[in-house]
Amino acid sequence: MGLSISKLDFNERLEQSKEDVFMQKSVAKAQDAQWVKRESAREELGNWEGWRDLGEQMRQHVLDYLPDYLEQFSDNVAKKGGHVFFAKDAKEAREYVEKVLVEKKAKKVVKSKSMVTAEVDIDPMIEKLGLEVMETDLAEFILQEDNWDEPSHIVFPAIHMNRDQIKEVFKEKLGYTGDNEPVNLARKAREVMRQYFLEADVGITGCNFAIADQGTINLNTNEGNADLTIGIPKTHIVMMGMERIVPSIKEAEVLDNMLARSAVGQDITTYCTFVGPRETGESDGPDDFHVVIIDNGRSNALGTEFQSVLQCIRCGSCLNVCPVYRQIGGHGYGSLYPGPIGISLTPVLGGYEEFHDLPYACSLCTACDATCPVKIPLHDLITYHRKVMTDDKHMGRGSFQDVQMHVVGKGTSSPTMFKSAMEFAHTGMKLLSSHKRDSVENLYNNGGYMDKGPGMIKGWTDVRDLPIAPKAHDNFRHWYKRHEKEKGDE
Repeated sequence: MGLSISKLDFNERLEQSKEDVFMQKSVAKAQDAQWVKRESAREELGNWEGWRDLGEQMRQHVLDYLPDYLEQFSDNVAKKGGHVFFAKDAKEAREYVEKVLVEKKAKKVVKSKSMVTAEVDIDPMIEKLGLEVMETDLAEFILQEDNWDEPSHIVFPAIHMNRDQIKEVFKEKLGYTGDNEPVNLARKAREVMRQYFLEADVGITGCNFAIADQGTINLNTNEGNADLTIGIPKTHIVMMGMERIVPSIKEAEVLDNMLARSAVGQDITTYCTFVGPRETGESDGPDDFHVVIIDNGRSNALGTEFQSVLQCIRCGSCLNVCPVYRQIGGHGYGSLYPGPIGISLTPVLGGYEEFHDLPYACSLCTACDATCPVKIPLHDLITYHRKVMTDDKHMGRGSFQDVQMHVVGKGTSSPTMFKSAMEFAHTGMKLLSSHKRDSVENLYNNGGYMDKGPGMIKGWTDVRDLPIAPKAHDNFRHWYKRHEKEKGDE
């Protein structure tokens, strides 16, 4: 999978998203439901803005002293008998995991939900080795059985699928003969997974937070799959982005509270687990503990305007308020990380050449800024990406869109040209409009709608009608002059 989840270009992905009505309804329903749960859970803490300030300070502090905390964490893992490997990129991360799997003569691997393992393409590597791998998060398990379908949300990966689709996948791949009730589908998944847990040689997890002064990691799950992934196999491999670290358990406690409330609207996740190398005298836990700390482009943000994107705790709250995500879903972005955080993070990790369209998949409404629990200025980061591409890298120079923007800029900066455009707007749009009856959606269509607009207008008219402008003597400016004159005559 990797960072890019689609070979289609941006416009082709948008066309697919527009046709996926179920996805749009599912995302809208989830966003609305999560709003109620999330805001209620946050209110229970009291002074949520104060918590946000605290979360921001914690994350900024760690990023300012990241090398020190990573060294402290690594030393403490080693003191307990564990192993830490720093991977510069996805290739080095895969090579280290492959080395461990070969050394352990592993045959079966179980994984709990982890974005970073997908980012560095661990699953395909395991399968190329001839080993069996099982995703044990229910949603990720569903996607795996559906021929490794791509996730469409950071927290709810299978949000784009309905129960009937899942039933058909289970019927085809698992021989399922039951109905489409979620509880029965989950029971079938559990039946399959449990056998894998008992037979697995290696368990691979992500990491919500690595605790520097203890050399342990913190995981949050609602299904308990991470606990089984950790507790049964004899070898545990942790894969973590290098920014996912906190100084002590005190900071982890604060961020766990904020993560659960922001991600799923719960006071705390069902399973909040802390694990490290097995201590002497302990009866449970892995015999061998490995942590792979992954850069993979993250250092590109350090010390730059984009450093704050690394504050992210992967709650997905920004996706749950985003109007663009509501329309195009996760697959429309073409990145493993969708939504506002994906727009901000993906070009940092993967570069502008491949992901130059992402910063424009945003209305700049700032809803993401208002909901982020650690106060990442996502709106500013997205705007700055646009600036870098336009002013610094000169991307898009000479393109049709660039020419259009220059024409618009010239027209709007000239009072004479702007006034002429206002005078001509009704007549010009009328030539391209089609007459439709007025409806409650728009009582004032001024004689017609554009439904196949040219150039930049096409993006609007592809998904909604655009009422043509009123005649010049009926527009706001003329109305305002008449109104002021009438007031003066009274």
